[in-house]
Amino acid sequence: MIDKDSKMPLHKQAEHYLRQLIEQEEYKNGKLLPAELELSQQMDISRNTLRQAINTLVSEGLLLRKPGYGTKVVRKGIIGGINNWQSFSQEMQMLGIEVKNYELHVRYELPSLHTQSFFNLDNQSTEQCVVLERVRGNQEYPFVYFISYFNPRIGLTSDESFNQPLYNILEKKYKVVVKTSKEEISARIAGDEIAKKLNISASDPILIRKRYVYDINNNPIEYNIGYYRADSFTYTIEASRNI
Repeated sequence: MIDKDSKMPLHKQAEHYLRQLIEQEEYKNGKLLPAELELSQQMDISRNTLRQAINTLVSEGLLLRKPGYGTKVVRKGIIGGINNWQSFSQEMQMLGIEVKNYELHVRYELPSLHTQSFFNLDNQSTEQCVVLERVRGNQEYPFVYFISYFNPRIGLTSDESFNQPLYNILEKKYKVVVKTSKEEISARIAGDEIAKKLNISASDPILIRKRYVYDINNNPIEYNIGYYRADSFTYTIEASRNI
């Protein structure tokens, strides 16, 4: 595997081997990589050289290292970005992922002051909005917990079949065509409640994606918070420099 007579540095050769290794189905499906000592012995290189190769793949988001647990392939479930906004169902369809609802709850709730402000509601208003909670993922595991608040002026009710694509319901039944999403991305550890929803440890990292969704007339439609497993979500940003 490693040619010590090659002009290619040893850590680059090790990196090349690891890239081939993690393409194997067993590692893509969650199997841990062999321990560093075992891998370094297989390649006949030092552990420091091996770590250099692993660190490169960790920095690229291809591997996830957990102290006391091991190193495994990062499972990428969603690719989002400022120039790639679509509904969750559209994102999954584009990636060829069959979506499964692990939980689905609908209720009415008096919106918070923050949500009232976004929907341009009077802060003395007693109007309740429909709140949709869903834990969603692929057929193997859940990777996102959504909470969506809908502007009560839309007329959306809890009687809808929310197993259908949400924006299709809004467009076909309520003549609301969504167009713009303004997003905020942050990170934190999961905590007990989110960890239970996503089948992860409370100390695992999650990404939080807040969406402020507007229709074609720039009316506020939906305030959505998504809590994503950090090993299943990649957010891309493309920027151009004015020349």
